Amino acid sequence: MVDNKKQFGSKGYLMKNDSLKGQYRINEQIRAKEVRIVSDEVEPMVYPISQALKMAEEKGLDLVEISPNAQPPVCRIIDYSKFLYQLKKRQKEQKAKQVKVNVKEIRFGPQTDDHDYNFKLKHAKGFLEDGDKVKAYVFFKGRSILFKEQGEVLLLRFANDLEDYAKVDQMPVLEGKRMTIQLSPKKKEGTPKKPAAPKPAAPKPADKAAEE
Repeated sequence: MVDNKKQFGSKGYLMKNDSLKGQYRINEQIRAKEVRIVSDEVEPMVYPISQALKMAEEKGLDLVEISPNAQPPVCRIIDYSKFLYQLKKRQKEQKAKQVKVNVKEIRFGPQTDDHDYNFKLKHAKGFLEDGDKVKAYVFFKGRSILFKEQGEVLLLRFANDLEDYAKVDQMPVLEGKRMTIQLSPKKKEGTPKKPAAPKPAAPKPADKAAEE
């Protein structure tokens, strides 16, 4: 087998700059004396490393170590560049499935008036409808910490006014000069289908006797 397959896949693609290079040993880089082959190309079983390398070479493919900690290590006979492509594709698909959740912060004072409260409540509804979490907090400045009970009442009122939009992840908790509550958007349920309107009954044929 050609030594430069340590850096090249069986098709001759240079792997030096690949982000996944180094995560998997291939060909002569594999140090085990015997390996378990898992492949559609050959019968799955344990082979001496020399035989496994020879089988890969005869097929014009690479021996790729996919589970180095197994006893013996598990390998696949596959083109290394194709193997990396499949990994990248799988990672991309998994990343696409991950939903990014933003956390929007809303700040209150312990004596927030109704106008300011309603303005921030409206914004919170918008955030939750967009799928964002909301972290609302009351900031106590100086001696206003004396109104911490008032701040807790405000946050509980806030959560209650949003009960149709959110669920409470964390009840009000005092951290330093902040009392915080955290809310997550409720899952939107599918709109129930309206029952189909009954079709009008077909007119009955006129009675011949009546026509006469």
